[in-house]
Amino acid sequence: MTTADLLGKILQVVMALVIFAAIIGLLIFFIDKAPKKGRDYWQLAGFLLPALILVAIGLVYPAIRTSLLAFQDKSGEWTFDNFVWMFTQPAAIRTLINTLVWVLLVPTFATAVGLAYAVFIDRSRGERYYKAILFMPMAISFVGAGIIWRFVYEYKGVGDQIGILNAIVVAFGGDPVQWMQTDPINTILLIVVMIWIQTGFAMVLLSASIKGIPTEQIEAAQLDGTNAWQRFTNVTLPGIRPTIVVVLTTISIATLKVFDIVRTMTAGNFNTSVVANEMYTQAFRASEIGRGSALALILLIFVLPIIVYNVNTLRKQREIR
Repeated sequence: MTTADLLGKILQVVMALVIFAAIIGLLIFFIDKAPKKGRDYWQLAGFLLPALILVAIGLVYPAIRTSLLAFQDKSGEWTFDNFVWMFTQPAAIRTLINTLVWVLLVPTFATAVGLAYAVFIDRSRGERYYKAILFMPMAISFVGAGIIWRFVYEYKGVGDQIGILNAIVVAFGGDPVQWMQTDPINTILLIVVMIWIQTGFAMVLLSASIKGIPTEQIEAAQLDGTNAWQRFTNVTLPGIRPTIVVVLTTISIATLKVFDIVRTMTAGNFNTSVVANEMYTQAFRASEIGRGSALALILLIFVLPIIVYNVNTLRKQREIR
């Protein structure tokens, strides 16, 4: 990139910021000049309308457009072939199965490990440092995490192994393994990366929820002669159940959308592809827009039950209160 191109890019950014500031300024000016009668409604409309327009352009329209493209072929003819392909071709079926495996394992193990860690370090000396250690992977992007773990799983046919996992195998007298090409263990190893990232998130939320349990309840349970496990199952778990639901839901949705880890480490090869990765591959690599849109629609259908469950849970909690 030449200096002129760089200056041009900078100028474009500056102009975009100036235009944005001008629009916001005009919006505030006209709202301030609105009649006193009903000014609150004008202010509400003035600040909500730009957001609603952006949501409509960036979310609603693409969702409708994608749903329509899912039922079209390359020539624009209406067809169900995209969904027939998805549920009949072995590679596509394997992609759906892999996604379900991810959604079953990642939220379960990340939440379980995060909860166990939060319970064990609760009110211990150095608790903040223990939390920081586990939470650090959350500060790493999925692409960065994928690159780090590629080195962990690295394979060399001869010589010293630079991959930690293969170095351990060789140290115990085994032969190095091409982990990322070995099906189905490669999918499990990719899932480990996601669990490693999400465990810190689960730990932080669950630890905060545990600290919110009234001390009187725990002391009363101790006076009743309960052991640590009984206090955990009868006092701690019921007290943090809403937080567990939130953590499981958040991690499940993030797992359904996982793309970076798979793309960085295997590019979906060797039977490791998931819906988000296959959606990209079909739409932008194979130029099969219809198939990519159908996969996007399936991804939305996967997410909807989680959203509905959370809405019902929140509604019940409000009714109880």
